Amino acid sequence: MSKRLRSSEVCADCSGPDPSWASVNRGTFICDECCSVHRSLGRHISQVRHLKHTPWPPTLLQMVETLYNNGANSIWEHSLLDPASIMSGRRKANPQDKVHPNKAEFIRAKYQMLAFVHRLPCRDDDSVTAKDLSKQLHSSVRTGNLETCLRLLSLGAQANFFHPEKGNTPLHVASKAGQILQAELLAVYGADPGTQDSSGKTPVDYARQGGHHELAERLIEIQYELTDRLAFYLCGRRPDHKNGQHFIIPQMADSSLDLSELAKAAKKKLQSLSNHLFEELAMDVYDEVDRRETDAVWLATQNHSTLVTETTVVPFLPVNPEYSSTRNQGRQKLARFNAHEFATLVIDILSDAKRRQQGSPLSGSKDNVELILKTINNQHSVESQDNDQPDYDSVASDEDTDLEATASKANRQKASRLEKQNSTPESDYDNTPNDTDPDDTGSGRKGRQRSMVWQGDGSVPDTAEPHTAPSPILPSTEDVIRKTEQITKNIQELLRAAQENKHDSYIPCSERIHVAVTEMAALFPKKPKSDTVRTSLRLLTSSAYRLQSECKKTLPGEPGLPTDIQLVTQQVIQCAYDIAKAAKQLVTITTKENNN
Repeated sequence: MSKRLRSSEVCADCSGPDPSWASVNRGTFICDECCSVHRSLGRHISQVRHLKHTPWPPTLLQMVETLYNNGANSIWEHSLLDPASIMSGRRKANPQDKVHPNKAEFIRAKYQMLAFVHRLPCRDDDSVTAKDLSKQLHSSVRTGNLETCLRLLSLGAQANFFHPEKGNTPLHVASKAGQILQAELLAVYGADPGTQDSSGKTPVDYARQGGHHELAERLIEIQYELTDRLAFYLCGRRPDHKNGQHFIIPQMADSSLDLSELAKAAKKKLQSLSNHLFEELAMDVYDEVDRRETDAVWLATQNHSTLVTETTVVPFLPVNPEYSSTRNQGRQKLARFNAHEFATLVIDILSDAKRRQQGSPLSGSKDNVELILKTINNQHSVESQDNDQPDYDSVASDEDTDLEATASKANRQKASRLEKQNSTPESDYDNTPNDTDPDDTGSGRKGRQRSMVWQGDGSVPDTAEPHTAPSPILPSTEDVIRKTEQITKNIQELLRAAQENKHDSYIPCSERIHVAVTEMAALFPKKPKSDTVRTSLRLLTSSAYRLQSECKKTLPGEPGLPTDIQLVTQQVIQCAYDIAKAAKQLVTITTKENNN
């Protein structure tokens, strides 16, 4: 929870008052409108957190506040401070500008293209420049001057640089000096707490030797950041690292999916992945968790007139130009998992991460988890039958983006900590559940996407003319639209309750939604011939059931109630989104079939 923001704080991008969000890796505070653009850029460009409604490690928030208060924004707007830039017509956005294209174009130029960052004199050998910058970073992190280190990182200094003479990395230096905020900054840019120096010591060892116990504990948390985040997403708890507990594997509260042969085969494929490919898959799931959590906070804190619009949510992970097209497509497919299916996938990742670290042999079904690929296969068939309503846009090519070389170097530095934890020998590559491309090598790290154009899966029309001769196996389009409008109205009421923190309204809202969903499902045959209809109905009804289950967690004294009600809210909103998505799919299907 953020401390109370001072009234003098303004958005770094448009100077609007009372910014509610922070860009962690840029050290800036931003307003809601500018944040919507940041999120569309992807986490490889900007990592956003809400200042009040997102859990913050205290020292991470302190790091961002320190950067903001010491003028970190001037790093990203260096050339705009020159009076000549005003004469040339170059200016920053203002609060009255439209989000698109004015604010969006400025923010992309500022952070994606690094158009206003101070340029170093050109040299024939760029590697020498990067090495010099990294040596300066190595020396600077022993002090408390965060903005100097951020400037060096923005120019291409490497957070994991191994000093050939000193025999250690900047994180070793910062840890030995007890500079916890410098350690936070280095970690944001990819510094690895598990790296050993020339004597075999890690930054954690140096922090403990210097009596910097808070820093040592924080470095361990950073080392397990990926698996901790996945566990917290499901159950609202984190492992007790102080007492040697490094993993929490939640159990499915409503495990209603049978262990099919396909699911068992998929789990074996997951277990047979090399550590590197497993790490990439885990990172993709991590990014999807971040997208869903941020969407939940966004929906709970905004005043929306509709459930979902293209300006309020990021419907799937934006393209990361450092990844192959195949991997980017696989990452986008994660958005199709409903809440139950995605939770099961997360549990699979956690279970296998624990197995790999402990060096355990492949287990049977003791973990009570399975990969959900059956539904995805059904959705593939939906795509082939309904190509004019794509689930995601075509993946942009690498030529569509002109990222600065310094930004790419900084991205590649952000090596994940999961691979360091893995101890089992690497096995041959097998097809991954999310179509990870075997050609994706070391550049795959936590959160690097870029923006792309969303082509939604259709929206519920306000009005529609009923077809005079509807299909005998499907209800009329008019009836489906009418029931969908009832569902949407109830979902909007639920979102208003979430926005106003009226948690006692969750259960009544969920019951009304469940009634509306039941009435809509009753319009369709019990055993529809169309696989598409069956898949959409299954998503509609299962999401309504799960919504009721999540809302019941708000009851006083309910067993397993998370300590943070925000976690329940994010799950409730995700379920509501799944219901709305399924309802829209049914409108699209019936409209198309009845018009044929």
